Amino acid sequence: MNVWIAIVVTAVGCYAVKLVGLLVPEGVLERPLVRRLAALLPVALLAALTAQQTFADGRVLVLDARAAGLAAAAVALLLRAPFLIVVAAAVLVTAGVRAMTG
Repeated sequence: MNVWIAIVVTAVGCYAVKLVGLLVPEGVLERPLVRRLAALLPVALLAALTAQQTFADGRVLVLDARAAGLAAAAVALLLRAPFLIVVAAAVLVTAGVRAMTG
């Protein structure tokens, strides 16, 4: 029964967040600061998620094959490679480092 309570609470919470977003006055959304924050927030959240998934293992900071893959992706981005090449470089380097280190 606890699972259903969690599902209902999550559904109500999602609906409430959507409703609050619709109730915000349009004048607030047109402010330059709000527009800039709305544009930058997804990038910041994605960067934080990437860093957490790459350098953390539970509560421990790690430096392993994932970091090498991220570095390869960063180099490919600096070289202005297409997105698929960036992903392929990250995958290949990560797999290569894991194969070499066991």
